[in-house]
Amino acid sequence: MNTPLNEIVLRPRFKMQLPRTNTSVLKDFEDSRTLQSDFIVSTVDDHVFIKLPKEKQHFWSPQLHLEINEVDENNCLLRGLFGPSPTVWTMFIFFHFAVAMLFIVFSIWAYSNWALKASYQTQIIGLVVLTGIWFALYFAGRVSKFSNQKEMNALYNFMNSICKA
Repeated sequence: MNTPLNEIVLRPRFKMQLPRTNTSVLKDFEDSRTLQSDFIVSTVDDHVFIKLPKEKQHFWSPQLHLEINEVDENNCLLRGLFGPSPTVWTMFIFFHFAVAMLFIVFSIWAYSNWALKASYQTQIIGLVVLTGIWFALYFAGRVSKFSNQKEMNALYNFMNSICKA
């Protein structure tokens, strides 16, 4: 779970090999839905989604997506991915995409005005503002990841309690 400070990862990933069949692990996750109420567990094929109940969730609450694949008849490979809800993540990526597109538009506009020997001060200011917005988006994601560390650990520990059973 702990990553180096210089690593730029907003959605941490991990993988582990389990000495169990993937069907037994998936069954344990399905059974956990009725045995506990601290987490919402959903399964679809080889995928498991673990998230907090609605009353404990906030805008940027993490969820854990697991993919459990069969390696051989006695082992499986579990791949995990922490992230916000898909809706929030899509919005976050859309904002990054919009800022990138506007940056390209302002760059082309600034170059055109420079080539035409016209004033391009407005475009340069726009580029600086867009760069600031991009940094704000990035740091908002980093702060959210840091502030949700306790919830991510709870999800990870719950996953481990099911996998090690």
